Amino acid sequence: MTLAEMIARAQETLRQAIAARRTAQDALMALRIDPNLTEEAVTERRTARDEADAAVTRAQADLAELEEEQRRENEVAELAARTEPTGNRAPAYDRVARVGAEERTYRQDQDPRGATFERDVAAAFFGDYEARDRLSRHMQEERTERGDQLRAVGTGAFAGLIVPQYLTDLYAPAVAANRPFADAIRQHQLPAQGMQVNISRITTATSVALQASENSDVSETNIDDTLMSIPVQTAAGRQTMSRQSIERGAGTESIVLDDLFRRYATNLDSTLINQSTTGLSAVATSVTYTDSTPTTAELYPKVIEGLAGVEAALLDQASGDNIAVMHSRRWYWMQNAMGTSYPMITQPGVVAQTLGANYATRYGSGVRGILPNGTPVIVDNNIATTLGTNDNEDEIYLGDRNEHHLWEDPSAPMFIRAEQPKVESLGVVLVVYGYFAYTHARYAHARKISGTGLAAPTFAGA
Repeated sequence: MTLAEMIARAQETLRQAIAARRTAQDALMALRIDPNLTEEAVTERRTARDEADAAVTRAQADLAELEEEQRRENEVAELAARTEPTGNRAPAYDRVARVGAEERTYRQDQDPRGATFERDVAAAFFGDYEARDRLSRHMQEERTERGDQLRAVGTGAFAGLIVPQYLTDLYAPAVAANRPFADAIRQHQLPAQGMQVNISRITTATSVALQASENSDVSETNIDDTLMSIPVQTAAGRQTMSRQSIERGAGTESIVLDDLFRRYATNLDSTLINQSTTGLSAVATSVTYTDSTPTTAELYPKVIEGLAGVEAALLDQASGDNIAVMHSRRWYWMQNAMGTSYPMITQPGVVAQTLGANYATRYGSGVRGILPNGTPVIVDNNIATTLGTNDNEDEIYLGDRNEHHLWEDPSAPMFIRAEQPKVESLGVVLVVYGYFAYTHARYAHARKISGTGLAAPTFAGA
């Protein structure tokens, strides 16, 4: 595990510790207003809160130690670069022995927007051998770190290159819904060849029954399966830029590339939800909520009905890791609710006097909160808001996280920079593309809440 991966893990541990501490504090505050308050109960909740505090402190210290180590590593690397004799050219990537980790050719801390990578791609077309050498080293690094995952991508003509991994997470100024749902579901590596993924599904099960009498025939049903073929799809986008805008502009190419990455992620996620026939909205079984004056309290039983349907469909194949996926307008509308009635059955991690919990995390950061029964909420604005007879409804999706499957090419998204097709007009074509496949229907389990009760919400006071 690299130091950067250790830091990422420590950051996630700290985030979870903070969330646990917040839950413990909420529980303590809720107990203090309980008319049946006992000293023992307060002591128990205070102890839980203090233990959560200590966990936050430990996680914070661990993260600080790793970050200090990373800072020192960067400092030493910069010092080594400054003290290297200028007369000695560094040996080629494949002609030097290494112990431990070596700095990557293209690094986020030195080139966060990928300008160096893009300049090298452009320079390679004009025969710049040093640029070609850097790109070759980058491709070798990718094969070394992810060789078991990546396709055999040639670099001779530099027509298709693997984009440095950190660049796929960059943000351009234009907003995007991105891929909250795609990131939350079960991930698989796309097979190396073929334009479909095949899964065998048992459609006729064996049977067991009570034997009618001694020596009589026992129950027998021939097991049978059906091949489920899932198509591999291609998401792609391009942008033609003038050479003047690239050569005379300031960072224009990197801005366009950043935006293409984000449109790619948004398109993939939207396809998973909205594609006709196979998208989540198309395959989910409807739980209708019809109401001209909807409230969160009236909507919540529909959520429970949907989750009951999910479990009934999966039975022993249910992982129990259910999720609720909704538009941000629906999540905030639910937070707007006020009431005096509380669930009669408490749930782990949820204060009894509240209707779920909001984790106060930003859009696209994973779980945004939990519903009263503990179901995590994923907020995704790729969900349509123009559904229903009046074109103003959205939907809430419920399902088992592990039964929403996404296969992605580990090299995706790929980047092509082509100058020849538009050379007569001094144009440069940038293309971003990738392959993926998905299914929500290995088991027909997903549910969606839909109907007039999910029309555009109004945010009114109690």
